[in-house]
Amino acid sequence: MLDMEKIYLVTDIPGYSPQISRLLSMMNYARHTTLEEVRGLSVDELDYLMDEDSNSIGGLLLHAAAVEYAYQVGTFEQRELTEEELAVWSPALSLGEQGRQQIKGHELSYYMERLDEVRNRTFELFRTVDDAWLTHEVDFWYNKPANFYFMWFHVFEDEINHRGQIRIIRKRLSSKKYT
Repeated sequence: MLDMEKIYLVTDIPGYSPQISRLLSMMNYARHTTLEEVRGLSVDELDYLMDEDSNSIGGLLLHAAAVEYAYQVGTFEQRELTEEELAVWSPALSLGEQGRQQIKGHELSYYMERLDEVRNRTFELFRTVDDAWLTHEVDFWYNKPANFYFMWFHVFEDEINHRGQIRIIRKRLSSKKYT
C-alpha cells in the first residue's frame, strides 16, 4: 500500500488510528527505499554471494518478509510460528548456510510478491487494532519488557539495516562488472 504521493509524509492514513498511521508511513518509506535499491536486478545479481559466509540480496529481501510475518504472528496472534510456518520461513529467518542453499534462483518478482503479500496482510491486521494496542507489553529479548510499538519499529529497522547490506553487495556487483 505505497502511496507515492505521500511517501515523504509521516501522516495519517485513512482507516488507521494516528500512531498506527505514522508507524505504517515509516514502514512504507523504508520499503520504498529497499525496492529502489533492487530495481532491475537479475537472478544472478540477486543470488550473488560476496564470500562463503555472506547472504544474497534475494536472501535479505526474503528475510525482510519473514521477519515481518513472524512479528505478525507474535504480536497479533501472540504465538510462536508453527512447524508448517517454520518450514516456509526458517531459511529466510535464519539466513546463513540454510538461506544460501535454499534461497536462490528466483526472479525479482518472486521476492516482490512475497514482500507485498506479507505487507498487505500487515495492513489488514493493523486495521483491526488502535493506538492502545501498540502499548501492549510482553517479555522480549533477554526477558526485558517491550511493547508492540517497539516490536513493529524493529520490523522496519531490521529492513533498513539489511538494506545497507544490499547497498554494499550492489557496490561489489558494480565493481565486478568493470574488472
